[in-house]
Amino acid sequence: VQLQASGGGLVQAGGSLRLSCAASGRTWYGYRMGWFRQIQGKEREFVAVIGLNTGATKYDDSVKGRFTISRDRAKDMVYLQMNSLKVEDTAVYLCAAGESRRTDMTYWGKGTQVTVSS
Repeated sequence: VQLQASGGGLVQAGGSLRLSCAASGRTWYGYRMGWFRQIQGKEREFVAVIGLNTGATKYDDSVKGRFTISRDRAKDMVYLQMNSLKVEDTAVYLCAAGESRRTDMTYWGKGTQVTVSS
């Protein structure tokens, strides 16, 4: 199983980025996929999640109205459109997947760095 995140980079505050996560190695029926972020020295925090079957979404309050998670079931891809970026959004963003009936995530990918400058 592999989750490959991409799309990070350097952007000015107020700008936008789109992250992509390519999932492979198994059938993803009944799974949800999500994005988490981690700042060095701090705990990993939840950003957004989407049900791969239902398309139901959930967001952390800090990104509601600015970030949008979506999926392409045919391609086993999940995206995170990030608009109105803030300096405090700077982090390594990680893609993860887990069974929808569980609360934890089973699979984790390597992250992609997002840096927002003032």
